[in-house]
Amino acid sequence: MQLPNRIKTPSLLQKIQWIFDPMGYMESSAQQYPDLFTGEVVGFGNTLVFVSHPQAMQQILTSQRNKFAADGKLNQILQPILGEYSLIMLGGSPHKRRRQLLMPSFHGDRMRAYGQLFYDIAAKVFSQLPIDQTFQARDATQQISLQVISQVLLGLHEGERCQQLMQLMVSMLDVFDSPLTSSFLLLPFLQQDLGAKSPWGGFVRQRQQVNELLHAEIVERRQQPDPDRIDILSLLMEATDEHGQPMTDEELRDEIKTLMFGGYETAATAMAWALYWIHRKPEVREKLLEELDTLGDSPDPMSIFRLPYLTAICNETLRIYPIVMLTLPTLVQEPVEILGYSLEPGTVAVGSIYLMHQREDLYPQPKEFRPERFLERQFTPYEFMPFGGVRRCIGEAMAMFEMKVVLAKILSTYELALVERRPVRPQRRGVTLAPTSGIKLVITGRRERRQSPVTTPIPLAVH
Repeated sequence: MQLPNRIKTPSLLQKIQWIFDPMGYMESSAQQYPDLFTGEVVGFGNTLVFVSHPQAMQQILTSQRNKFAADGKLNQILQPILGEYSLIMLGGSPHKRRRQLLMPSFHGDRMRAYGQLFYDIAAKVFSQLPIDQTFQARDATQQISLQVISQVLLGLHEGERCQQLMQLMVSMLDVFDSPLTSSFLLLPFLQQDLGAKSPWGGFVRQRQQVNELLHAEIVERRQQPDPDRIDILSLLMEATDEHGQPMTDEELRDEIKTLMFGGYETAATAMAWALYWIHRKPEVREKLLEELDTLGDSPDPMSIFRLPYLTAICNETLRIYPIVMLTLPTLVQEPVEILGYSLEPGTVAVGSIYLMHQREDLYPQPKEFRPERFLERQFTPYEFMPFGGVRRCIGEAMAMFEMKVVLAKILSTYELALVERRPVRPQRRGVTLAPTSGIKLVITGRRERRQSPVTTPIPLAVH
């Protein structure tokens, strides 16, 4: 098959670079072919057409769905973690039906109810950290993220099952905590169960325990329904499609796993990166604190959510190092032209979120952390897409709400400082990008709110 702008590097070397340095791989390829190139990688298929031009991104994701299909079979790389019944594994009308079942749990009044929980969890986790002692930002944000998942997603506040689930989830994802161990996810031939002490064997046994614990929780709740519960698992158990059909136990289990693993990893990493950038850029921190101080001592979570400069910081954090590097792949259904190049049926195309967020024509000086860019102009969904494309993350609104409320609570309450001044770089962690180190911070003391409110309004033009 004739594919456009093939990278000339030998296939094996491309695959190795893609595993160990995906950002470097995409950047060096984009220097040769800025808008579209064909690479030989591993994960979502061996040969992928990468696009990073907004017009091309829009084309593969939405504008010609008869020509591009978001086939769940292309996402098999995620099946070992999420399970075969996950939304991500579905395509066509089954995907649409499931998404309609899931969406109501993540909007409106539901979110308001969760806001105070985010605030209280952040307060609890940080109150347990010692003053003047180094801690890893990502460890702290993981603890926050874990408790959010436990309480908001599962409605579990304590107990043996809750503890086991949280510990198992962390252990399962830690199998893929480096580029080398991520190979187990990217290269199926490595997925050999050689006993409980082998990496994949240990993962398989932990996954089975997670499945059993979630199944037990679902069965127990079906037997003892409680209409007053507002956690997402309870809401999903009540959801029915247009034919009055609820999700099966297996579908529920895999959707909860998808939300657990997706919400834990991405939220923890995004919050850690935000703390890094805020404390690396004193002028950003100062401007944010001025904005937070306008809300008083006991801010309403919805007021926090609407803060323009905090929103800009969160957006810029997700732009500069997007947690998820690529959109989910799409399959070409019939001959199509994209940016003047012809793609034949059977071609697999992905949007490179990372490369798009690094485009000079969209984001001047893209390596600079500059939240103001999100106040100066509006970006389309095909120019800024930290939560994916047409099949964007279903928990997007909740993730942003959690990030903003947690950051507001931490920064309003504590004086923090980076322990090391050297830049922190991202590295592959499974299919995501995470800090190479956990980002070392120290709490230097508690912070007192300044009484003088900001008189100059900050212009609002956020995505």
